[in-house]
Amino acid sequence: MIDINKKYRTRDGLEVRIYATDGWSASPIHGAIKVEGEWRFSCWSTSGIHHQDRAYDLIEVILRHKRTVWLHVFKNSTVCATEEAYYEITNRIACIKVELDFEEGEGL
Repeated sequence: MIDINKKYRTRDGLEVRIYATDGWSASPIHGAIKVEGEWRFSCWSTSGIHHQDRAYDLIEVILRHKRTVWLHVFKNSTVCATEEAYYEITNRIACIKVELDFEEGEGL
């Protein structure tokens, strides 16, 4: 089911805008595809199938997040994560930089 609040692209990678999900007929999803720098009106079925060209089928874009965190390791084996390397903590035996790169919702 296509959700107006989610981001989509076409099967062949073009940018998509969804305007409505309650249209009439067999293609109730209305929006536009950016082709050669111009927005062109289009419509899809409720499952994202394009009404004429399968290359324009909707594919949900899963957002990626990148973040750097620092893991502070202590003698008693507990770990604390912060977004800064410097953090006034006593008994810390290591401060490890970790680069995170993950899809939204990953690990849930």
